[in-house]
Amino acid sequence: MGGTAKPRWRSPAVVGGLSVAAAAAAALVTLARPRDPTFELVSITLASFKLNFPVIDTELILTVHVTNPNLVPIHYSSTTMSIFYDGSPLGSAAVEAGSQPPRSCQLLHLPARLDGLELAHHGVRFLADVAKREMVLDAKVDIEGTATVLWWAHGFKVHVESHVVVDPVFLDVMDQENKSDLQLFVT
Repeated sequence: MGGTAKPRWRSPAVVGGLSVAAAAAAALVTLARPRDPTFELVSITLASFKLNFPVIDTELILTVHVTNPNLVPIHYSSTTMSIFYDGSPLGSAAVEAGSQPPRSCQLLHLPARLDGLELAHHGVRFLADVAKREMVLDAKVDIEGTATVLWWAHGFKVHVESHVVVDPVFLDVMDQENKSDLQLFVT
């Protein structure tokens, strides 16, 4: 008989196994996709006043809560956060190089210095902010580092912009909005 062969379908166990494998792969891709870290300014502590006549330079400690929601640890290099008041550079905070385990959070204590001369240029606005006990600061930082998956290190860059409302008398954080944008470099 010279008839054509009929296609043979795989057994239900093989088809079911392929479906489970596809679902597991889809779940892994969903869980492993890179997520933006989160940053929240927890507190501001006055470290010192330095009289630099006719102005006072101020040193602060910024306590920042950082969350790494990713499945891999990250390692990052040192950088500097820029702090702005009324659109002008007011100071900076040092971010030391470090690392963070996967799916973890930690507190970073960042030493910051504010330029009293720059604040003096905005004296009228600053006095009005002190009177209403509400001062708006903006901060920007770019953090670069690597995230290692098994044996493959991926470079990344996170750009963070913060809009923070503080009480200039007691240095309480009243409100904040933080945006981060993660770029992953696959090389």
